[in-house]
Amino acid sequence: RRLSALRDQLADVRATRSAQEPLPMAASAIFDYGEAMLTADIHWTETTLSTLTQDKYDIKKAHKALYAPSAKDFTVVDVPELQYIAVDGEGDPNTSEAYVNAVEALYGVAYAVKFASKETRDFVVGPLEGLWRADDPAAFVARDKGSWRWTMMISQPGWVTEDMVRTAVEGAARKKPNPALGKVRLLTLVEGTCVQILHVGSYDAETPILDRLHNHYMPENGLTFNGDHHEIYLSDPRRTRPEKLKTILRQPVSALRPATPGR
Repeated sequence: RRLSALRDQLADVRATRSAQEPLPMAASAIFDYGEAMLTADIHWTETTLSTLTQDKYDIKKAHKALYAPSAKDFTVVDVPELQYIAVDGEGDPNTSEAYVNAVEALYGVAYAVKFASKETRDFVVGPLEGLWRADDPAAFVARDKGSWRWTMMISQPGWVTEDMVRTAVEGAARKKPNPALGKVRLLTLVEGTCVQILHVGSYDAETPILDRLHNHYMPENGLTFNGDHHEIYLSDPRRTRPEKLKTILRQPVSALRPATPGR
């Protein structure tokens, strides 16, 4: 109603001005000022109305630069503080029962939080993501999956709280017991400067890209590791052929410090 009234008021001012043309300079300045104020008020009201009535929150749209990288070249991005529901584990994701339980628990809790949140604001459940670590980063290039440790995650909007997650975990447990539900936690992650690229293909075909990133791009640009290897799974492997899978490969980095000269 406010927006409609402002538009009507601006139309009236413009019609009154037109009917009195030509105007003295002082009168023209007063009309200019009035129109400028009404135009600014209309812009503010449109923006605020759009924010309050926008469609479901979708992290892929809210942070497009982070979820739509190039598949041709590495890009540097600044990743802000984001929160996730997360489960920690270790071992080969292809054979680990703990990994399967972790993913099922995350989706169960994510959808429970979504449905509980719909009363205030709805959101799109984000893609599955994973932080991967090993004592030696070369384990990723070598695909030594047995030595991998992981944190599987699904992003959560900023308004999701610990209490909402706990309630969702309890509800999911009543529907289907899962040992990983007790491990679900709300995680705040600050990755900062990262290098990322979109990989199209099977997970095991990531090796050449990771080798390029670790052994060429990073040293050539004076960068070193500053956090866990991060993967974002944009495709559902149950419905997508391996050669068509889309995965964002992200690596937090920092500037490589020059060696201190010896005495």
